[in-house]
Amino acid sequence: MTTGHANYATGTQAPAGALPWRIELRATVKLALPIALTQLGQVAMMTSDLILIGRLGDVAIAGAALAHLILFVGFVFGMGLMSAVSPLAAQAYGAREPRMVRRSLRVGLWAAVMVGTPMTVAMLFGEHFLLALGQDPEAARLAGQYLLGLCWCLIPGWWFIALRGFMSAVNRPEPALWITVAAVPANLLLAYALIYGEFGLPRLEMLGAGVATTAVNIMMCAAALWIAYTQRPFKKYQVLGHFWRMDWPLTGQLFVIGGPIAGAFLLEYGLFGGAAILMGWIGTVALAAHQIALQVASILFMGPFGIAMAATVRVGHAVGRRDPVETRRAGFAAIALGAVFMATMVVLILATRHVLPLVFLQGGRDDADAALALAATLLAAGSTFFIADGVQTIAAGALRGLNDTRVPLLFATISFWIFGFGTSYTLAFPAGLGAIGVWIGFTVGLALYALLLVWRFNALTARGYMPDAPGHAHG
Repeated sequence: MTTGHANYATGTQAPAGALPWRIELRATVKLALPIALTQLGQVAMMTSDLILIGRLGDVAIAGAALAHLILFVGFVFGMGLMSAVSPLAAQAYGAREPRMVRRSLRVGLWAAVMVGTPMTVAMLFGEHFLLALGQDPEAARLAGQYLLGLCWCLIPGWWFIALRGFMSAVNRPEPALWITVAAVPANLLLAYALIYGEFGLPRLEMLGAGVATTAVNIMMCAAALWIAYTQRPFKKYQVLGHFWRMDWPLTGQLFVIGGPIAGAFLLEYGLFGGAAILMGWIGTVALAAHQIALQVASILFMGPFGIAMAATVRVGHAVGRRDPVETRRAGFAAIALGAVFMATMVVLILATRHVLPLVFLQGGRDDADAALALAATLLAAGSTFFIADGVQTIAAGALRGLNDTRVPLLFATISFWIFGFGTSYTLAFPAGLGAIGVWIGFTVGLALYALLLVWRFNALTARGYMPDAPGHAHG
């Protein structure tokens, strides 16, 4: 007779009489909280940059929005590839194969270098891309200055994501959080100094914001690599062991799993990027309001983002143990947790929607006041898509734990671009709703995607689906 339920993720014994769902929820929260806070810290760095840039004027904010559009096209693709490190490492951890954990991280680091090098060079021509897309020349010029300093953060940023995924897969996500906590004030001080020319440093304005972000990302990557190599419990995995040995079979598997994740990310972020293009056509005020409201939404999104990463790890651990019951429970516990969290946050956003935009832009001018008012309206219009966005990202995370990424890519194509973007364009221009119509389109696309992903996870786990285990080559 047993006295409690085994918690395979932590190696501890659950209290006698505890319900399995309660155990799963507790384990998910414990894993998700530091991940979400880590991501929130990274958003805080971007937000602080936006606040500092906002003091340069609404055209500077529009330039930052366009620069982020160019950056995220590349960054999100690499983030998708790096997201494959977590399920591969988590499955290996659940199967008690430490060499496979190390190999999963190593191929992620190499993939970041291979993909990041040409993308970094391409971003140096960001201003030309924006002008070709018909954007305002002054906003495009400022975006180009920002990208000149910002584009170099791609590879170190991706390495940090891969290292964070490795740490989460072995149930120790806290070091990434502490690194990020230290990086937030460092980024704020360095960005302030380089944007405005304080503390004896040159006044670089938009370029300075980009240089500060790149410098801080390099320091974060170096700190995470040092901890993974030298500190317990990570050092036993010898993450730099055989680093120069190319592992082509597992690299191929990383691209097979991570490529569709990257594609789905690009389609989702492309929906928001396409919205920025539409907003630019509407006008600078609409683009600035969109960027402010989207930044608030990004902060809100960190809760489900952390839960999604925890879902990937928890499902991956259960898959590694070949336990279909735990696999299903881990996914649905995370989805339920995320839905409740986002519903609570929506109430908070609706109550403060007129105050939050003031953090990013000062009123007192006609264009600024118009942008602030429109941002508050967009936050109200977006309250429905916030919940759908939270559910879809967690369901996608649970499916990643099953290595199921190609069908979600098809769902993303249908949801985001046929229904989502189509609705945004139709409501914004032919229907004459402008910026609000664009945001209603978000709701349509994200809600459909969430429904399809939850249906997919339910269908797979109801029949006990288990993916094939990764290869067992030496390394």
